[in-house]
Amino acid sequence: MASNKRKRIYKTLILYVVLVALAVLFIFPLAWMVSTSLKPDDQVFLVPPKWIPNPIMWENYPKALRYLSFWSHLRNSCIITFIPMIGELLSASLVAYSFARLRWPGRDLLFLICLSTMMLPAQVTMIPTFVLFHKLGWVETLLPLVVPAFFGGGAFNIFLLRQFFVTLPMELSDAARVDGCNELGIFFRIMLPLAKPALMVVAIFSFIWHWNDFMGPLIYVIKTEELYPLSLGLFRFTGPYGQTQFSYLMAASTVVLLPALLLFIFAQQYFTEGIALSGLKG
Repeated sequence: MASNKRKRIYKTLILYVVLVALAVLFIFPLAWMVSTSLKPDDQVFLVPPKWIPNPIMWENYPKALRYLSFWSHLRNSCIITFIPMIGELLSASLVAYSFARLRWPGRDLLFLICLSTMMLPAQVTMIPTFVLFHKLGWVETLLPLVVPAFFGGGAFNIFLLRQFFVTLPMELSDAARVDGCNELGIFFRIMLPLAKPALMVVAIFSFIWHWNDFMGPLIYVIKTEELYPLSLGLFRFTGPYGQTQFSYLMAASTVVLLPALLLFIFAQQYFTEGIALSGLKG
């Protein structure tokens, strides 16, 4: 018994040592970014790095945000983040509900085709998609970054929500039908309230993806600086010949990172619960 107890203690100790080592490894870039954002230019590339700047340049933050045109880019980031998030939550949940709860010809085949699109690299569809939006006259507008979210919501989101809807008892739907409720009523009044954990996971993934999206704005609004989101606005700190204002860049990057970081911290409980209930845990 004592031997088994000692083994469990050793295993737990090793596990915590590995977790702490991994935590330090992953937090290193974040710590370097925050430290660099407070440094004068002559301390940015010191070897070994000087983790606590002297002096601490708090003024890097307001200077960086003024140079970035922060509020203008923030408005664009909010548009291409929150509107697509709403579109994905609505459209993906409707499609997932249909795949999970309704019976119609070709349902399983279409679901298989939907899943297969996740294996298709984005680079394959990049040019045809651009040509389509160009012919619609949407290039140099935010429409290509907003409208597609309302048409399906993405294969992964559909799969995640479908896995959740499958776990709900069919008796709930049957009882609602007996009471005279139609399918849309069942969906909005019963299924969506029960699917809050899975919807939170989709919302978190959607927010982080669209907030950090760089390639989409780079393709569709590269000529119109007034439409740049924050992710693309950070380009301002890179000069035409490769000179980069690292202190200002790291200060602006820290501010841009904060919303996604705070969202994950405060929504972590819903995130883990949604993953577990959707059957996606390892």
